[in-house]
Amino acid sequence: MARVTSGMRRFRAGPGALVYGTPLYGVLLKGRAPQALGVVPADPWPGDPRQGEALLAGRFSFAGEERQADLPPWLDLSAGSAWLTALHGFDWLRHLKAAGGDAARRQARVLVTSWLDGFSSWHAVAWAPEVTAQRIVSWIGAHDFFLASADDGLRARVFDSLARQIRHLARLVPGRLCGVDLLLGVKALVYGGFCLAGRERAAQRALWLLNRELARQVMPDGGHVQRSPSLQLQALRHLIDIRGVLRAARADMPDALQHAIDRLTPTLRFFRHGDGGLALFNGGWAEDPSFIDTVLSQADARGRPLRSAPHMGFERLAAGRTCVLMDAGAPPPAGLDARAHAGTLSFEMSVGRERLIVNCGSHPSETGAWRGALASTAAHSTLVVADTNSASVREDGGLGRRPHPVEAKRRETGGAVLVEAAHDGYRDTFGMIHHRRLYLADTGEDLRGEDRLEGGVDGQTYTLRFHLHPGVHASLSQGGDGVLLRLPSGAGWRLRLSGGTVGLEESVYLGDGPEPRGTLQVTVRGETAAGGATVKWALRREKKAEGADP
Repeated sequence: MARVTSGMRRFRAGPGALVYGTPLYGVLLKGRAPQALGVVPADPWPGDPRQGEALLAGRFSFAGEERQADLPPWLDLSAGSAWLTALHGFDWLRHLKAAGGDAARRQARVLVTSWLDGFSSWHAVAWAPEVTAQRIVSWIGAHDFFLASADDGLRARVFDSLARQIRHLARLVPGRLCGVDLLLGVKALVYGGFCLAGRERAAQRALWLLNRELARQVMPDGGHVQRSPSLQLQALRHLIDIRGVLRAARADMPDALQHAIDRLTPTLRFFRHGDGGLALFNGGWAEDPSFIDTVLSQADARGRPLRSAPHMGFERLAAGRTCVLMDAGAPPPAGLDARAHAGTLSFEMSVGRERLIVNCGSHPSETGAWRGALASTAAHSTLVVADTNSASVREDGGLGRRPHPVEAKRRETGGAVLVEAAHDGYRDTFGMIHHRRLYLADTGEDLRGEDRLEGGVDGQTYTLRFHLHPGVHASLSQGGDGVLLRLPSGAGWRLRLSGGTVGLEESVYLGDGPEPRGTLQVTVRGETAAGGATVKWALRREKKAEGADP
């Protein structure tokens, strides 16, 4: 039963459920429905034919869960909320389209018909605002695929349902939606307002909300207010889609929309490692590099990756083939922190196309035990005091106590970069401030760090962690003061540390999928003395021995 509660929590409709579920509300949603799209928006986002083949075989795999059935178990209450959201959102129609052929088209019609049979009226799960918004966008975007040559009966049912869903969504937005979910809601109203005749009022309200939210959500450095690279990607995609509808409708383009796209794009590039994927901060994943390429291409916005994103609170240290990304800012504000992690001052490092130091990532469930574990400070490459999070993590999403402010300074000299940052997340509980210094030499082959605890009482335990990518081989040096790290390419890096007891321990990695992958972490454990503690470390590339193979 506990799992059901966790899976359904996000679908609570509040007092509105008393109205939405009545026959009278169903009457209020009725009205004239169009028979075709007045504007056909472009759909530039590719699907995955392998996922399409799985759908053809009745395998419904979303958010790390799979159900096998001829028809989807639309209300499988044992499923997580992320799985139910994806199922009812229909974004997977693009995968069926990618699979191609009449069989895929027929399967799409069968599944849409099945949903229409079960959810012609309001339901807390199927008609949740963010779910309804995604379904509106998916049906309109893929209508040429699954409705092409369809019989008149199905076309009429789809357009009648679309009209009612848009009327319902227009009553809800913004409601409880915020951040990227609200941008999705606005996008759905833009799709409905401009692509379906008779919805002009919804279109104008959507544009008013869009202008308001762009001012609130897009920071001056192009960072998204939720401080997640994955949500940065989603936000940019939503805005590109909105722009595409407006262009197709030959409608006036708000200046703020293009300006937001122009600012978000370089900051998305800022978060890419050498393998093309994104850094793992605040509930994000590495994402598919080819999809990121598509989004950046569709953005059609120039601008090199930023070196620093001070408003968003991240720093990028890059030299030679090495890239270091550091969380040097305060967590997102309450209400926008549903996916936020307690990873302040954590960092990741890649060398060329290989990741070396990582954070543990996130799980699609977004709530429950995985949320608590992966959002913890211990799941990040930073320092932890007394196994306590630097921000209190709520398992149902969001943070409680949190660092504020977080201070950061950046200096660059001759290609070398020094970042100094500090947070007070341990002030109230332990009377301590965590200071971190990262220095990357101009060659990119020498990263030096210092982690210092200031204040507090003697004898307080701490652990400094460096989580390793699963592809990295690690072995302790004979002296016990360092670790040799070997990348898959064979390149060696030596991590030397002083200020505590060095060890190798187990860790997990969920950066590129929902399945946990075993890996290792380097730890430095110690206790404070004389009002603080300092750990100094250096990570340097090993020079190849003379005469070794190139």
